[in-house]
Amino acid sequence: MKNISRLGPLRVQTVWISDVHLGFRGCSAEMLLDFLHHTECETLYLVGDIVDVWNMKRGLYWPQAHNNVIRTILGKAKRGTRVVFVPGNHDEVFRDHAGTHFGNVEILEEVIHETRDGRRFLIVHGDEFDGVVTCHPWLAKLGSHAYDWLLASNRYLNIVRRRLGMGYWSLAGFLKRKVKNAVSYIGGFEEAVARDAKRRGVDGVVCGHIHHAEIRDIHGIRYHNCGDWVESNTALIERFDGSVELVHWVTSDVASAEAGEKTGKAIRLTG
Repeated sequence: MKNISRLGPLRVQTVWISDVHLGFRGCSAEMLLDFLHHTECETLYLVGDIVDVWNMKRGLYWPQAHNNVIRTILGKAKRGTRVVFVPGNHDEVFRDHAGTHFGNVEILEEVIHETRDGRRFLIVHGDEFDGVVTCHPWLAKLGSHAYDWLLASNRYLNIVRRRLGMGYWSLAGFLKRKVKNAVSYIGGFEEAVARDAKRRGVDGVVCGHIHHAEIRDIHGIRYHNCGDWVESNTALIERFDGSVELVHWVTSDVASAEAGEKTGKAIRLTG
């Protein structure tokens, strides 16, 4: 992995972020704020689950950092950045407002993005390709509760690891990679998204939903998944030559990020 210079802002054509889950205790709001403050782009896509309405129905959790994320995004929109919000299943209430503007933010159910090198990418959140969400929404919400518990456990585990001088480790990410059913689910989801993109005649697709950052070719379709800002803290960026990369925003010390210190740096994962 290669460090990207932080001597100045990261200037790019386009940024995609998804699965921020504002309103959820596991949201890495401070990390996202650091990323947004050090990034300049012409277009910012919010690819669903930006606000976790599901979780907020169980009890309101909205610290200042979460409010600051919204203010920063709206500030970018006011200063000329095109901001497009494609709602997901956790913030599906905003789908009722598709086709409208909110504070200079466009709300769309899906959108086609053309890169600087002429490729056309379909942008969707991706929950429509998740059979659990579409056929068994009650099971999806039960799974969301279990995932919340897993992330809470992971938080305490990493407090112990830091005290032992060890780095951050994602229990949820480890289980996703190792558990056969989870690996099969991710692969099936990616295949379904790529098939739909191919049917529509586009060159690629950008989505979120499964919290699994990825760029790869599937049946001639360039598949991109933004990842999330709960575990991986990842985003997609388009350079001015049209190339698209996946970046992981990290800090030199996880505890510093939790304290709100501006110590982030971008690390390129893949292109």
